[in-house]
Amino acid sequence: MDLKEAQRRVDDWISQFEEGYWPPLSNLARLTEEVGELARLMNHEFGHKPKKGGEPAQDLALEMADILFVLLVMANEQKIDLSEALERTLEKYRLRDSERWTRKVGSD
Repeated sequence: MDLKEAQRRVDDWISQFEEGYWPPLSNLARLTEEVGELARLMNHEFGHKPKKGGEPAQDLALEMADILFVLLVMANEQKIDLSEALERTLEKYRLRDSERWTRKVGSD
């Protein structure tokens, strides 16, 4: 699914509840919690912090998707079109960083 569809589906889901979208700082706190969960999993999988005995297995993809969900919520609440914003960001990186790293052969 593309970002517009993802934003629409998130809005459809949230709009069915009286509470609706949370305020921006509550969404930021939620995003921070989700990023912390991803950080914990990454540290368990690739870092120096082993899991405690009996800790349940976690799914890296689902942890990333939780973060994406909250970002979609935040964009919707702020009336931001993430597709358009991502296009602008990709162009920014293209212009700013095109000569920053060594290109792979044949990747012109």
